Amino acid sequence: MNPDLSSPSAPPAAAPANKKRRANAQFMLAHPAHWIAQGFGSGLSPIMPGTAGTLLAWLSYNVLSARWPHVFTAANWLAIIVAGFVIGIWACHRTGRALNSPDDGSMVWDEIIAFWLVLVLVTPAGFKVQLAAFVVFRFFDMVKPPPIAWFDRRFKGGFGVMWDDIVAAFYTLLVFAFWRVYA
Repeated sequence: MNPDLSSPSAPPAAAPANKKRRANAQFMLAHPAHWIAQGFGSGLSPIMPGTAGTLLAWLSYNVLSARWPHVFTAANWLAIIVAGFVIGIWACHRTGRALNSPDDGSMVWDEIIAFWLVLVLVTPAGFKVQLAAFVVFRFFDMVKPPPIAWFDRRFKGGFGVMWDDIVAAFYTLLVFAFWRVYA
């Protein structure tokens, strides 16, 4: 039995030492961890995969919340986010190891979970407020002001991948808290 759930013809689980492996659809579909870490394919975007993952988070949050509001309540979203964070640690660690790139740009599960957290805490909000949250979150995620950059350097593996985006979400929520108080 093959423990990584991939077929015998699938690529090996890890890239040769010191050689970064290219993320592609075949790699993503070779293991459930890769599919999760790469945001169900959104991380394979050739242009700004983190932004593509965040857009998927935004779309999925609104579609699921509108379609099944009795299921996707704020409390249930928070439970999904906590579970998604834990699953993300495993998925991003395994995928980063297989790609020989611990924080590969194709891994966008961290953006998805972190932006869901932002949305659940700024909602109810209209399109303009959600768009502002998207822009502010992407700014903090890309620029990584202190201590985000410190966390990014200090914590490695799946936890590090997930945690720096949670801090970016916290910064985003802090901006919105100040905006609501002082605007």
